[in-house]
Amino acid sequence: MDIVKLFKVPKLPIGGNKRKQLPDNPSPEMLKKLKVDTAPFSKPIPQLSAESAMTGTLPRRATVEDVVDEDEDSGFAPGGDADYFAEEDNEGRFFGGGLTSEQKEILNIFDKAEGIPIDEEGEMTLTQIRKSLVSFERAVNKNQDQRSKYPDDPSKFIDSEADLDSAIKGLLHISQSPSLAYPELVRSGAITLLVGLLTHENMDIVIDVVELVYELTDEDANVEEEGQDHEAAEDALKVLVEALVENSALELLVDNLGRLNEEEEADRQGLFHVLGIFENIIGLNPSLSSNLISKTNILQWIFTRIQSKVHDENRSYSAEILSIFLQHSSQNKRTLGEKNGVEVLLKVLSQYRRRDPVDADETEFMDNLFNSLCSALSDASIKKLFLDAEGPDLMILMMKENLESKSRSIKALDYAMSGPGGAPVSEAFVDALGLKPLFTAFMGKSTKRQKTNVDLPHSEDIGHVLGIFSSLLTNLASDSTHRIRLLAKFVEGDYEKVDKLIEVRDGARKRLRNTEKELEQEKLDDDVMTPEVEDAFYIRRLDGGLFTLQNVDYILAWLMMEDDGISAHALRMLDRGNQSLNDILQTLRIYHAHIGEDDGGSTIAQKNILEGLISALDSSP
Repeated sequence: MDIVKLFKVPKLPIGGNKRKQLPDNPSPEMLKKLKVDTAPFSKPIPQLSAESAMTGTLPRRATVEDVVDEDEDSGFAPGGDADYFAEEDNEGRFFGGGLTSEQKEILNIFDKAEGIPIDEEGEMTLTQIRKSLVSFERAVNKNQDQRSKYPDDPSKFIDSEADLDSAIKGLLHISQSPSLAYPELVRSGAITLLVGLLTHENMDIVIDVVELVYELTDEDANVEEEGQDHEAAEDALKVLVEALVENSALELLVDNLGRLNEEEEADRQGLFHVLGIFENIIGLNPSLSSNLISKTNILQWIFTRIQSKVHDENRSYSAEILSIFLQHSSQNKRTLGEKNGVEVLLKVLSQYRRRDPVDADETEFMDNLFNSLCSALSDASIKKLFLDAEGPDLMILMMKENLESKSRSIKALDYAMSGPGGAPVSEAFVDALGLKPLFTAFMGKSTKRQKTNVDLPHSEDIGHVLGIFSSLLTNLASDSTHRIRLLAKFVEGDYEKVDKLIEVRDGARKRLRNTEKELEQEKLDDDVMTPEVEDAFYIRRLDGGLFTLQNVDYILAWLMMEDDGISAHALRMLDRGNQSLNDILQTLRIYHAHIGEDDGGSTIAQKNILEGLISALDSSP
């Protein structure tokens, strides 16, 4: 066996990104060339193509070469390699960097003279941060100067463009020290220069800025590392966001959405980062979502993007951003309605009437659209637009199919019928023959057209179905045909729907008992029960079964008050579980006691209804 041939290093492929070997005694020119090829935050000046020379832009896309990992080094230099016996892999083999001590010392001198210096612990000092910001400012000014002097000759400013590209990427390191770097970034005026680059003629530079802002505004980036002051980092991030808003960064980011060509991978990633910036900023300051909607065209852009026929990551992210916008602002909900957003949402959702999403990402997209619709439906004006756009009809059609959209459609109807403005939707729901699929979902029965491999009903579906029952009984006028049709559904089938209500009630009572035991133990451990603690305990009881119990008893109270047959049957079923009418009254009194007096007209009306139900049932024989 020829040992020499066995360990012979293969030649590198032409154009490969491997680090070049040095001879034992390199010349200064060769060291400079090596520095250009391997520096982590520098890159060789790209060559202009004919197209680039005409447009004045860097070749798509100007990127910085990655630092070659030591394990990928083709260098294998026994004897003269300073690190040869110091580096060892898991299998006991030794590898070196291919450099002698003298060569490494020379390269270290170059490293200290250029780029962003980092100390041995990976932390940046204020002096180092200021040096990097000065380098960035110089690169910006040089590029602006050369572009203004030679606007028609790209060869004159292409070098400065490459330097600016590297300078922007060099600022990525300051996200590691937000409490130190962000105030300095604002104080020095570099943030103004950075935002100004969002109008740069070269989209590669714009995308670099977007990526940098995305990293800087990510509140989770480098903040959770050991030794970081979370509170100081969060305060610094707020300072940065305020500066971005003051310099109109949000408006410029929205303007750039139209400049990005998603057929290009770099642009597609840049668009993703723009949306990420919006999410980061709104997560820190939710009120800024109103500024975005009112001062920019972002809402219309999202409408166009979610209606795309081709589904991808950015389409899904656009739907998520829309959902975030509508969570934090009533004004945003009204603006959605004014810009025909309800009809857009229903149009996009209609594609899931007869088919399921193809994968988890599209399922998330559909969920975000339904969440946006449900958030908007909390506003009375949106309920009317939902009704005018035949939203109840579409939701009923979805309910009839045993697809993933079924549960979401039930949830949307629950939101649409509840609260102020829910009465017209409730009547339209009955007129559109929605009672049959609603009770089918409640009873867990499947139709011939439904798949049989899906277990129904889901617990979440039951909660929203109970919400719809409550809204129907609250909103439908007495002695109206709509209300009579509803009551008839509870009577038919030998009161089987009433039996189902009692079954759901027993399950809620069991869960509530377990929750009460946990709370009692916590009360023993904590002698002080402040009003805040009491409120927290009540919320936990709601989550632990009380909310469902209140809904069921509210429905039973209405049914028992209006129909003697239902009342007699319900009392017999309650007696089998050692329950009685008094237990229902006790639940309603607790419900009544926790409805605020100053929460608006809807809660006052609900409080009055509960008082009437309690009075009627309390006086019954």
